[in-house]
Amino acid sequence: MSNSLFRRKDVKKAIEESKKGDDGHSLSRILGVRDLTTLGIAAIIGAGIFSTIGLASFNGGPAVSLLFVFVAIACVFTALSYAQFASMVPVSGSAYTYAYVSFGEVLAWIIGWALILEYAVSNMVVAISWSSYFIGMLEGFGIHFPMWLAIDYTSAKEAYEIVQAGGTDIALNTKTLAKAFADAPDLGFIKLIFNLPAGLVTVLITSLCYIGIKESRNASNILVALKLGVILLVIIVGVFYVKPANWSPFAPNGVNGVLSGVASVFFAFIGFDSISTTAEEAKNPQRDLPRAMLLCLLICTVLYVLITTVLTGMVNYTELNVADPLAYVFQKVGFDFVAGVISVSAVVAITSALLAYQIGQPRIWMTMSRDGLLGKKFGEIHPKFKTPSFATIVTGVLVAVPSLFFKMSFFVDLTSVGTFFAFILVCAGVLVLDTKGMSKDAKFKIPYVNAKYFAVPLLLVALYLTYREGDVMKHMEERPLLFVFWLVWLYLAAMSFKYNFSLLPVLGILTNLYLMTELGWSNWRMFIIWMVIGLVIYFAYGYQNSKLAKK
Repeated sequence: MSNSLFRRKDVKKAIEESKKGDDGHSLSRILGVRDLTTLGIAAIIGAGIFSTIGLASFNGGPAVSLLFVFVAIACVFTALSYAQFASMVPVSGSAYTYAYVSFGEVLAWIIGWALILEYAVSNMVVAISWSSYFIGMLEGFGIHFPMWLAIDYTSAKEAYEIVQAGGTDIALNTKTLAKAFADAPDLGFIKLIFNLPAGLVTVLITSLCYIGIKESRNASNILVALKLGVILLVIIVGVFYVKPANWSPFAPNGVNGVLSGVASVFFAFIGFDSISTTAEEAKNPQRDLPRAMLLCLLICTVLYVLITTVLTGMVNYTELNVADPLAYVFQKVGFDFVAGVISVSAVVAITSALLAYQIGQPRIWMTMSRDGLLGKKFGEIHPKFKTPSFATIVTGVLVAVPSLFFKMSFFVDLTSVGTFFAFILVCAGVLVLDTKGMSKDAKFKIPYVNAKYFAVPLLLVALYLTYREGDVMKHMEERPLLFVFWLVWLYLAAMSFKYNFSLLPVLGILTNLYLMTELGWSNWRMFIIWMVIGLVIYFAYGYQNSKLAKK
């Protein structure tokens, strides 16, 4: 049974099967480098640049621009591993497919199941964020949308109970939500409250993904062009209002202040993963996917660095802990027109991010179905639209329904762990295939630097710096996973001497594993529950129905 759990998919077979689906239809190859790069930018520059960038700047000061450089470098280690795999295995499925050819079936299932959760939850969060920005935009135009149709039931009820309890220090937003609860029509014993804009935008985006990749590509290109235009406008206009005095002190809260935003900033950069899901719709995937991944990371890094530099130069960093920092700074300098344009562009930015992720998830379902791990229905390609039709509809339902009724904080604990786990396996997969000599035919190769000359010295430096920061054992008690992190580093250092590992994938594994140690128990609890459900489904269906099992 052990051997069958770790049965691996042959790379050549995977490529052959992708050329013609089980139902006789294949996806349309119409995406070029520009389209793939645009898709990555759509996913990376979403709500974050209009909201969380403010909190990161507040904590880190002007030095937050260096945080984006640091995170981009950390992401490059993983992106390079993705790029090498994409040039070897130009098949949809992202990290799921890469794990299947390098580690075997059970780990591939775990990664695929994790990615299903990550993509779905990400889109729920994006849809709810879109609703908030959309309502704010309507208010800016003097249009008042009923709040009981734009909020979840739990948030409204909690706010109503707070107001009913009384008190003098009640936030304005809490009062607004309480009023929404009071105004909502009664449906028997319960109030009729749901987030209509979040559900509607998900349905509309899903419809666009259903009718064709060409239509989705055109919409994505237009939305990203508008978004980049606004960001460049903010940078160019903002430069004239920069006061160099605001850049001092450069790092008011030290390194810890800058790094406090590392997790949220890191997730702003993981959009390159969505590019790999469209491998079977790329014109020349082995050449174009690696180029697009690295190009979108470079463009987004430059934009993030420029915009944080301008932002912290226009106003003092202490003023940036607001929900809409870009609009705020232009209102502060009396440029209300630009602030209004930013509010509208935030809706555009989030729409493009939703589109990028909604394209990705059905293709993971499709690939898992093609391998026999899910029902054949998920692998169906629409004869006319050339899209994974059933999987797209299921994805839309799974995202739209929860976003109608649940509050955003409910989904926070469902994110993070699976993505880091997928990234670690992709980086490790490169090392495995390199060691077996299976990556010699890759069209793109990670620049080789022998890890055995660096792994041990870097480990000693890291341990010394940790010791200088305080009690090493106390750190491990507060974050037990740090013990695993140091053990993995020691193991990789030893294996680097034996197998001459490439340094960059090793750094990718360590970076992602370290960021995993930052996550709380609630993240792990939800991830473990989801994995248990997934393994039950795998052993009940996928293990027996796998194409490799039948062979």
